[in-house]
Amino acid sequence: MKKASILMILGALLLMGLFQFPLWNIMLGAPQYPEPLGMNIYIDGIQGMNEFDIQNIDGLNHYIGMKTIPKAIDMWEFEVFPIVIASMSIIGVIIGLFGYFGKVSHHWFLGWLLVITILGVLGMYDFNAWMIDYGTNLDPNAIMKLQNPDGTAMSYKPPLLGHQKLLNFDAYSYPRLGGYLMGAGMFLTFIAYFLGKKSKTINT
Repeated sequence: MKKASILMILGALLLMGLFQFPLWNIMLGAPQYPEPLGMNIYIDGIQGMNEFDIQNIDGLNHYIGMKTIPKAIDMWEFEVFPIVIASMSIIGVIIGLFGYFGKVSHHWFLGWLLVITILGVLGMYDFNAWMIDYGTNLDPNAIMKLQNPDGTAMSYKPPLLGHQKLLNFDAYSYPRLGGYLMGAGMFLTFIAYFLGKKSKTINT
């Protein structure tokens, strides 16, 4: 159980990487931009991959009526997410310590994993909902008003995951290092649960 508890602690601590590294990235590439424009999405805000990326993206979006990239103070998520991540990391470490000293069973590891998984799914749902609003709730007085072949207004929503063509831009959306660290932490927690379960079976 001690090995399992150490993995539980390590898995929980990996969440803290989200305070240093971006969770997600959206990149826009087009022939007129030798270097693609990109946004790194952190749990406490959005930053451009290069110095003027956010400014350039906002300038492009202005023509088609899209909103400007929100600042940290504009979205409640950027205030809540750091609190949630820090809390879950601390709780995970405490559970791991209790497991190390035999105060809790491996079932607590699974419980923590289920909670962080649910929170992750809710976070992705919220992120996708924001992108839908960002890409479809356009200014009716925009300079450019483009339509689909069926006459409906064109959506500029970036993909949640993967690649999508937006006019002459190629939009890519993938996890970044913070997201991979979070995934690794969840995987270590699953291994911790499995080892804890196996240890209990051997001892009985």
